[in-house]
Amino acid sequence: MKKRLIDILFIILGSFIFALAVNLFVIPNELGEGGVTGITIILYYVFQWSPGLVNLIINTFLLIAGYRFLDKTTTVYTIIAVLFNSLFLHLTESWSIPSDELILNAIFGGIFTGIGIGMIIRVGGTTAGTAILARMTNKYLDWNISYSLLFFDLIVAFSSYFIIGAESLMFTIIMLYVGTKVMDFIIEGLNSKKAVMIISTQQNEIADQVNVVMDRGVTVLSGHGYYTKTAKEILYIVISKQEVSTLKKIVKSIDKDAFLTIHDVRDVFGEGFVDISK
Repeated sequence: MKKRLIDILFIILGSFIFALAVNLFVIPNELGEGGVTGITIILYYVFQWSPGLVNLIINTFLLIAGYRFLDKTTTVYTIIAVLFNSLFLHLTESWSIPSDELILNAIFGGIFTGIGIGMIIRVGGTTAGTAILARMTNKYLDWNISYSLLFFDLIVAFSSYFIIGAESLMFTIIMLYVGTKVMDFIIEGLNSKKAVMIISTQQNEIADQVNVVMDRGVTVLSGHGYYTKTAKEILYIVISKQEVSTLKKIVKSIDKDAFLTIHDVRDVFGEGFVDISK
C-alpha cells in the first residue's frame, strides 16, 4: 500500500513537471511537441482550444481503445496521469517565465518533459497517447521505451511544420532529443548496473570476499582456455557503478594477475534488484 501511494505521488509530481514544460517553455515560444500533447498544442495555436481539455478528451478515447495492451496497474496509473496532467495543464496555463532565448527554452523544455514523463513511466504508468504505442512496441518488439516515444513524437512534431515553421521545428527536435535523454536517465540511469566477469586462480577467495564485504551474490561459470584446455571457473557478479571501485580493490588485494571484464547493464531483474514483474 505504501509503495502504491509513493507511485501515485510520483505520477502527480511528474504530471505537474510535464505541464510546466508545456506552459512555461513550449507554448510561449511557439514550439511544437510530440504525441497527443503536440496535437493539442497545434489545435491551441490554430483554434485557441484549451490544451488541458483537449488533452483529456483525446487521451480518454485513446485509453479506451488501447487499455487492453496495458495491465491493470498500468491502466490505473495512466488514468491518474491523464487526469492530473490535464488538470495541471489548465491550472498553470497563465504561468510564465521571462526568457526569449529559444535554445534555452528548448533545452529546459526537454529537461522538464523528460523528468515529468520519466517519473510517470518509471513507476509503471504512461501518459496515454503515444506512450501506449511505446509500451506496445516495448512489450511486443522489445523497443526501448524512450526511443519509441521519440519515434512517434517526431511524426507528430514534423506535422506541426506547417503551423510553427522550420526554425521552431528545429528547436522542437532539439527539445525532443534532450527530453529523450533525460527520460532515459530517469527510467534506466538510476538503476544502471555493471556486470563483471573475473578469471582468477584465487576465485574462491575473491568470491568469499565479495559475499562478506559487498554482500553480493556470485555466480560461478565453468569454462576452459582455448589454447591450454585448462579448466577455469569464471565469477559473474552484477553490482552498481559505485561498487566497482570496491570490487577492484578486493580482486587486486587477492590476485593482481586476475582478468576482469566490466560491462554496462541496462536492466537488472531478480533477487536483490528490481522485481521482474515490474
